[in-house]
Amino acid sequence: MNELDLFEKRDGDVFYITEETKEESRKLAPFWENNNLRARAGAMLPDEVQVYMETGFFGMEGKMNSGDAHLAVNYQKVLELGLVGFEERTRQAKANLDLTDPASIDKYHFYDSILITIDAVKTYADRFVALAKEMAETATAKRRKELLEIAEICERVPYYPVRTFAEAVQSVWFIQCILQIESNGHSLSYGRFDQYMYPYVKADLEAGRETEDSIVERLTNLWIKTLTINKVRSQAHTFSSAGSPLYQNVTIGGQTRDKKDAVNPLSFLVLKSVAQTHLPQPNLTVRYHAGLNPDFMNEAIEVMKLGFGMPAFNNDEVIIPSFINKGVAEEDAYDYSAIGCVETAVPGKWGYRCTGMSYINFPKILLITMNDGIDPTSGKRFTPGYGHFRDMKTYAELKEAWDKNLRYLTRMSVIVENAIDLSLEREVPDILCSALTDDCIGRGKHLKEGGAVYDYISGLQVGIAKLSDSLAALKKLVFEEKRLATDELWEALQSDYAGERGEEIRQMLINDAPKYGNDDDYADSLVCECYDVYVDEIAKYPNTRYGRGPIGGIRYSGTSSISANVGQGRGTLATPDGRHAGTPLAEGCSPSHNMDKKGPTSVLKSVSKLPTQEIVGGVLLNQKVNPQTLAKEEDKQKLIALLRTFFNRLHGYHIQYNVVSKETLIDAQKHPEKHRDLIVRVAGYSAFFNDLSKATQDDIIARTEHSI
Repeated sequence: MNELDLFEKRDGDVFYITEETKEESRKLAPFWENNNLRARAGAMLPDEVQVYMETGFFGMEGKMNSGDAHLAVNYQKVLELGLVGFEERTRQAKANLDLTDPASIDKYHFYDSILITIDAVKTYADRFVALAKEMAETATAKRRKELLEIAEICERVPYYPVRTFAEAVQSVWFIQCILQIESNGHSLSYGRFDQYMYPYVKADLEAGRETEDSIVERLTNLWIKTLTINKVRSQAHTFSSAGSPLYQNVTIGGQTRDKKDAVNPLSFLVLKSVAQTHLPQPNLTVRYHAGLNPDFMNEAIEVMKLGFGMPAFNNDEVIIPSFINKGVAEEDAYDYSAIGCVETAVPGKWGYRCTGMSYINFPKILLITMNDGIDPTSGKRFTPGYGHFRDMKTYAELKEAWDKNLRYLTRMSVIVENAIDLSLEREVPDILCSALTDDCIGRGKHLKEGGAVYDYISGLQVGIAKLSDSLAALKKLVFEEKRLATDELWEALQSDYAGERGEEIRQMLINDAPKYGNDDDYADSLVCECYDVYVDEIAKYPNTRYGRGPIGGIRYSGTSSISANVGQGRGTLATPDGRHAGTPLAEGCSPSHNMDKKGPTSVLKSVSKLPTQEIVGGVLLNQKVNPQTLAKEEDKQKLIALLRTFFNRLHGYHIQYNVVSKETLIDAQKHPEKHRDLIVRVAGYSAFFNDLSKATQDDIIARTEHSI
């Protein structure tokens, strides 16, 4: 409420709120002051972690204020059974309970809540029936026919099984919209859209009920409706989710459960429809594999060339084995989809918030390590401390201290996550989402109690390239070549490289040390060694659903740091790679801006050295290319060859492109009125450039622009 008058004054993510709405909100606020998730979660946090919450170290603002699903419900079952099918199964499960069993009481009320919710969804759809019929009374003949068709469809779905593609689109939209109303959530994705929708497309085309053009028209309408969903975030939350993203991901391509290429005619029509709408939502992900239809790959690149950051590409050749290694059944692993930015899960079978937990700011942890466990920004002690950088004689001492500090802070992040997850479990059960996820009804548990078949979670590790570049500078220039004394470098960091000598030191760090992103084993190996420590430590801690039903119940790593590199950079002092205090960190697993000097192939080689198969929460790689470098057909084929090499030989996890020139971005920043429809890839999502804060715009402008 303290930001109510500030929404329209923000640098980005602006909202305009009427005075009437503000007045009504202030009247309601006292009731909710201590009756909200944030207050309940705050009360759950032990004293030992309060220092991290006070300083925003783990970036938990969004997690304590709203839903953060990172899943896709079982849309195939919704279409095949209708909600009536879920209702019937729920009634049967409720009838089979032995109420003398203490565990049955909670199950009884869970089943009741599903029945109430399904009835509410039916009532919601009925409102559209009534409205369409009312509007038809005064409409033109053509519009009247359309409105009566809408009424007929909404009378049937999502309660009953669908019969046509038109009914399928409406059913999916109702569920997609209501799920986000239910939790004020985001990262509620459409799953493998071309797979579960294609049977209805095929039948309608064969029966003459639809044409390819009418299919595309319905798809474009669905994407436009998808963009209408928004959520109001606090200022702090916008730093990591700049541009009002909802992370609603549509996945196409990939392989079938029996390992065949899954591309079908609808896969092409989805590409065509997204190209026509040219919108930042929904996210579009293509699942790549070695046998992917080459015509489909060509068409995906043509869409990417339009310059709105889609589609992104995820690699079956890495993701499927990673899932199987974590205990996912093979046929389910082959059925995965993107469920937010670049994160992946099995649709309809995955637990809540599989990613989006703590932000682990690697460069800041390095500074804490160098400062004997004290955060240089706040002056507060974050760890017991394992020695100060000024007293260290070897890189091995620094690495040992890093290991201890990282393990300690990882443990603290788990405590915070568990407290918040338990609050979500008790306060925000998300009944509809649970009902539509296997096997919550069978177990009589909602998602956050352990109802899903699988349940894995991960946080987001931020600033990987900055850590790599900093470690390389410290090892080479301080400990090996001894060109910088520890005292002198520490003072330079504290002063943000002030003065003539400070700038000399900064230029030395920038120009004379190896950099991640250039296929240089010196820099690349250092970050891998340090990242391995986190991979090892986080795997020790089960989540709150462990042992309560789901397969998994464990944690793993992820680099899908969205725009948190900007927000986390604001609170991070100068780093030993030459970065100034308060400026953005590197995003995802991408190299630091303009430090990748040897072209895109070297970038891909560096990224491929990360422990990708263990970073199951997503390995986000952004690349920017000038549109002119893709102007010719031969250029496009070079890019496709590069992608195939990255995925087939180097085993890359993910890649996405901004196809836009630096000049265009600079002009858009100066003259926003001329570029109102300019869309850019921010991180694992796209956004209107004009909606972004200047800091985020500057970060995108500064990214390395490659030629193919």
